[in-house]
Amino acid sequence: MTCFPFLFGKRAKSPTGSVGNDEELLGMHNVRLYTYKELKVATEDFSLANKIGEGGFGSVYKGRLRNGKLAAIKVLSAQSRQGLKEFLAETKVISVIEHENLVQLYGCCVENNHRILVYNYLENNSLAQTLLGRGSSSLQFDWQSRSRICIGIARGLAFLHEDVQPYIIHRDIKASNILLDRDLTPKISDFGLARLVPANMSHISTGVAGTIGYLAPEYAIRGQVTRKSDIYSFGVLLVEIVSGRCNKNTKLPIGEQYLLETAWNLYERGELVLLVDMSLNGDFDAEEACKYIKIGLLCTQDSPKLRPSMSTVVKMLMGEMSVEDRKITKPGLLSDLMDPRGKIPEKNKGSDGLFLGNSTTSSEPSTVTTATFTAQYDTNNLSSAL
Repeated sequence: MTCFPFLFGKRAKSPTGSVGNDEELLGMHNVRLYTYKELKVATEDFSLANKIGEGGFGSVYKGRLRNGKLAAIKVLSAQSRQGLKEFLAETKVISVIEHENLVQLYGCCVENNHRILVYNYLENNSLAQTLLGRGSSSLQFDWQSRSRICIGIARGLAFLHEDVQPYIIHRDIKASNILLDRDLTPKISDFGLARLVPANMSHISTGVAGTIGYLAPEYAIRGQVTRKSDIYSFGVLLVEIVSGRCNKNTKLPIGEQYLLETAWNLYERGELVLLVDMSLNGDFDAEEACKYIKIGLLCTQDSPKLRPSMSTVVKMLMGEMSVEDRKITKPGLLSDLMDPRGKIPEKNKGSDGLFLGNSTTSSEPSTVTTATFTAQYDTNNLSSAL
């Protein structure tokens, strides 16, 4: 089990030797510190030609480090005060963990007012731009590739939830945060909204954060987050990968716009195979594909208590545990709570007034102490970035 010594560490010194007088350098002794000059050279002065992504907290550039390695260099916007919190969270979380299905942090820059993260560069962008991008990529995703991607994401998330201490809730599992290497191995990225949860806590309370479409309805209303929130997001993503469809498509008829709702209707009719991506041209294992969609429905059930753990999900995906003997109940749909304008009515708001529809809550007992954090709601996708 991986532990996080930085939680009890001393403040690190900056490259100039001065000790930080605020939280910004806390825990940085676990990370390689690059100078701003090094990264400026690596990206050819942050050339527009090397820019590979942009999001709410800044831009990402492709660069070549002095050791010859290609890197994705994520530059925090100087104007983003909220982004600084996400920078610190991302650095601390990813600096001490390593897994085949997580992005690898090379280091960072905290020189003067610069806040930059340096990651391994991944050649094949994100699932959002490739599999779900339709027309923007020449990559072909056969059934075997999709199956490996689903299992890889599940393994990475199971590692965060169960193999590190304190465990990690990602809070923003979605297609644009799943990057692909040369062999289409998936890597979970963007830990800017991640939270560490000590073992003695059942949940944490946060400002609503995440991406509409992937967020469990209960989190959107009450703002409490548990591992079940991530599991819901994974379930949505799983159905997206099998179907080749985004979780919402306003170009479709009203009754077919929400992917989860469509999946549930087809499940009730015993016609799940109709949801499998038509671009596969029938070249897939129908039984396995339907099983994956059922697992997605299990992960998105309305009651968080009924959603399986990620280690159980891995076993089901790999055929080590049966899906057929599990009762599947209706998924929790944020759309069920919305009025025609796409807003949650007053009667469906939680006591704290949170209702933006971008997070997930826990129905686990809340008798233990909780920690409170705040985070900026980010509606921007960081394309090929982290």
